[in-house]
Amino acid sequence: MAYIELNNELQGIRGLMKYSPVSAYPLLLLAETLLQGESTLSKGEREVIATYVSGKNHCKFCQYSHGAAAAHHLHISLQDIEEIKFHADVTPLLSEKMKALLNIAGKVQQGGKSVMPQDIEAAKEMGATDKEIHDTVLIAAAFCMFNRYVDGLNTWADDSPADYVDASTRMAEQGYLRKETMKMIGREVE
Repeated sequence: MAYIELNNELQGIRGLMKYSPVSAYPLLLLAETLLQGESTLSKGEREVIATYVSGKNHCKFCQYSHGAAAAHHLHISLQDIEEIKFHADVTPLLSEKMKALLNIAGKVQQGGKSVMPQDIEAAKEMGATDKEIHDTVLIAAAFCMFNRYVDGLNTWADDSPADYVDASTRMAEQGYLRKETMKMIGREVE
């Protein structure tokens, strides 16, 4: 049960967005920009970063919902997502560049000052651009905020990653500013 009365039965950040539509829109816009906007990192790779950080933060809702979106984009299984979350440094599912970027994301999750010059250099040696490093740090930092928002108010979340597939597939295909979400927070989309 959430620490505050949300007056809705929605799980995770969705319940918080319905509760506070005024803060929901900027958060949705940030997620849309980071995860669906133009980037040389694929949408799947960006969702993996969000999932990885959310897993490190033990945010069930965010790691499962974004994990299912990543699986959809990358055409891999939910079990593959679990392997990435727990064995990112050795899994054959990731490129060496993504392994280096997830190392940076994991350092951001610990605290921004945990990122060291050698982490950046290692990512560059694996082909990461300055923009990809920038985006990785920003996604990791944003998801630390999202995770703390969701868990700091003790919102509820389904326990099984499979329970997120349908909604996360819509999220992956239609983005974060889709009609149903905008309607939920009282914003009409043309």
